[in-house]
Amino acid sequence: MATETQSPKVFITGATSGIGEALARHYAAQGAILGLVGRRGERLAELAESLPHPHAVQCYALDVRDTRALRAAAADFMARHGCPDIVIANAGISHGVHTEDPEDLQHFEAVMATNWLAMVATFGPFVGPMRARRSGALVGIASVAGVRGLPGHGAYSASKAAAATYLESLRVELRGDKVGVVTIAPGYIRTPMTHGNPFPMPFLMDVDKFARRAAHAIARRKRYVVLPWPMGVVAWLMRRLPRWLYDAAFARAPRKPRLADKARDAAGSRPPNSP
Repeated sequence: MATETQSPKVFITGATSGIGEALARHYAAQGAILGLVGRRGERLAELAESLPHPHAVQCYALDVRDTRALRAAAADFMARHGCPDIVIANAGISHGVHTEDPEDLQHFEAVMATNWLAMVATFGPFVGPMRARRSGALVGIASVAGVRGLPGHGAYSASKAAAATYLESLRVELRGDKVGVVTIAPGYIRTPMTHGNPFPMPFLMDVDKFARRAAHAIARRKRYVVLPWPMGVVAWLMRRLPRWLYDAAFARAPRKPRLADKARDAAGSRPPNSP
């Protein structure tokens, strides 16, 4: 990690909104040099200009599924500033899906590619330099939704379970190299991704509070942390429910709307007729 006399260098994907933006703002307030990745170039530029030291921000407008562009961004950041102290693979998407609907196969692919495979691609360029330096932290944003499979969330739950397992493998791999791997599993966080969810969201946490708690966990090199902490208790209980009881309890759990259903509802909505 950077010493107290140096500005920490932090590389964050999915920085244009939600958790990624909140983490960017948190680290910018600490005087960090930032590499910010997001799909919306204009939004990235606006975010950089709003931060305390915009000259210390490098913006990379790209889709994390574009592995060549992602490697080029990592190489550019390291050429300018050296190996980062913290890399946060945060980019993620969520869609409700139905396995029986062929339209949804593309959404399964997109969610897995963004939430899991892009995490691997994000870390790839930095592992060698961190190993050589024998310091640094690779941080992956998983989810409580990856603890057990949630109905209607097959793509998201699977992608986050894959992310958590991958991060555990990487953590053990790099243990002898003094490179920390931190898994952060959010519960419900107040972000655009959760906005409009048509079901209760217990222990809903403000995103800025989440960013502060996450940064604290990263600084302490926590192996695995659930935020907010009451969702950690929920996750612990979910893991231990026998399958028959879990199936009975969650078979009728609320489901995230599918994109196709949202589009159909939007097309079919009309203002009420006057009598």
